[in-house]
Amino acid sequence: MPSPDAKLNLLVTGGAGFIGSNLVLELQQRFPNSRLTVIDDFRSGDFKNLAGYRGDFVAADLAKLNWGEQFGEEKFDAIFHLASITDTTNHDQFEQTHDNVESFRRLLEFARPGQTRVIFASSASIYGATTEASAESTVAAPANIYAFSKAIMDNVATRLAGENPDWIIVGVRYFNVYGPREAHKGVPASMIYHLSQQMRAGQRPRIFKHGEQRRDFVYVKDVVDGTIRALDAKASGIYNLGSGQARSFNELIFILNRSLQTNLQPDYFDNPHAHYQNFTQADLTRAHEALGYAPQFPLEAGVADYMRWLHPS
Repeated sequence: MPSPDAKLNLLVTGGAGFIGSNLVLELQQRFPNSRLTVIDDFRSGDFKNLAGYRGDFVAADLAKLNWGEQFGEEKFDAIFHLASITDTTNHDQFEQTHDNVESFRRLLEFARPGQTRVIFASSASIYGATTEASAESTVAAPANIYAFSKAIMDNVATRLAGENPDWIIVGVRYFNVYGPREAHKGVPASMIYHLSQQMRAGQRPRIFKHGEQRRDFVYVKDVVDGTIRALDAKASGIYNLGSGQARSFNELIFILNRSLQTNLQPDYFDNPHAHYQNFTQADLTRAHEALGYAPQFPLEAGVADYMRWLHPS
C-alpha cells in the first residue's frame, strides 16, 4: 500500500455517488498529501455526499467527455472508475449499454498511452441466478441490461489487459453493498436502508415471501478497503468484493430489530420480479490471495455501525 505521505494524483469517476463518495473520503484520509479529482454528472450522485472533500471536481457526462481536451498531458497515478448508470430498474438497453460501456472505453483510451493503473467497478449481478458461491471464473449470465453492460466492461478490460501485459487494469465485483451516503439513491438504495427507515417509523418491514432469500450483504467500508487495495495489485484481474456470507432476509430483520431496539415482524408479499437474484455469495479466495482482502464487518457489525451513523441520536 502506498505510504500515507505519498503524493499521489488520483482520479475517481462517480465520486459523488454512494460507493464513490465513501472511496473519495477514505482516499483523502489515507493519503492526505495526495491530489484528488472527482468526475460526476450527478445522475446518481449528490454533492452532499462530499462534505469535507478538499479536491477538484469536474462535472461531466463520461459518455461524451473528451479526456485529452479536459486533462491534456496530466498524468494520474491511478483512475478509479465507479461511474455508471446504477439504477438496475432502468431497462433502456441502448442507454445502459452505451453510457456504461462507452464511458469506460473513452477512459481506457486516455489511460492506455501512459499505462495508467485503472481500477473499475464491476458487479456481482453478472452472475445471474446462482445457488452457490460465485467465483470469478463463473461464466457471466446477466439477467438484466445493467448486468449485461457490466459483463461487456469486464470483457473489454480483460482483452486490453491481455494485449498490454505491463498495464494493470483491476475490476472489483461489488456484491450487495450497503452503508452511509446511499440515501440520495431513493428506490435503488439498499434494502437495509429502506427496511431500517420503515422500522424506525414503526412499520412492519416489507420483504418478499417468505424471507428465505439469501444475499451477500457487504458493508461499504469493506468494499472501499478492497478497492484501495487494488492500488497494490501486481497484475491485472477481476475480483469479487463481498462479505463471503449469504444471509437470509429474515436474519436481516432480526439483526435490524436488535440494532434499532424494535420488535417488528416481517410483512411478507409476493415478489413481482421475474428475474430476481434469490441467492448471492462471493467466493473471496482470489481477492484474498491477490489483494489481501479480508472483510471486517459481518452483517451484525456492519448494520450496527451503519445504524449509529444513520441515527446518531
